[in-house]
Amino acid sequence: MEVHKCGWCLGNDLYEAYHDEEWGVPVKDDATLFEFLVLETFQAGLSWLTVLKKRENFRRAFDNFDYRKIAAYNQSEIDALLKDSGIIRNKLKIRATVSNARAFIEVQKEFGSFSDYIWGFVNGKPIKNSFADYRDAPSKTSLSDTLSKDLKKRGFKFVGSTVVYAHMQATGMVNDHELNCFRYEQV
Repeated sequence: MEVHKCGWCLGNDLYEAYHDEEWGVPVKDDATLFEFLVLETFQAGLSWLTVLKKRENFRRAFDNFDYRKIAAYNQSEIDALLKDSGIIRNKLKIRATVSNARAFIEVQKEFGSFSDYIWGFVNGKPIKNSFADYRDAPSKTSLSDTLSKDLKKRGFKFVGSTVVYAHMQATGMVNDHELNCFRYEQV
């Protein structure tokens, strides 16, 4: 019996594994939410596959996405990242990751956890959409607009509405699996 998967992941083993195991699964762990925030930041303007291929390099370069360590990075650590050919060497995105780590910690102080903050925008439950074809899913919504504005107000960078919506999809705040995808009901 053939298992149906969302059309966007077909034909690439890395994409399919990400789709089958991670995409759309609700994430409430702050460390994992930060990892996805970093990856989405670097994805801005590029393909997600590019970022996925470099994910382990990002993990190594950014201290396993430890936001406490990243928040303390100094100029020499930023300079080393700019020379690291294993990651996307974009100065603005690297600096944004450091400032986002600091903003992340401030949100944790205010809300108890970043998870409580971000999941509060969906009342703690995933929004379950119903698209027959992944191409019908939006790239942003009024909710991602609202969340993006709030993140920016709190000092986050590279968190435009499209990046935020992709983050919401990746972390399961929104279920945009195709209706007949085997993962739709699972997540």
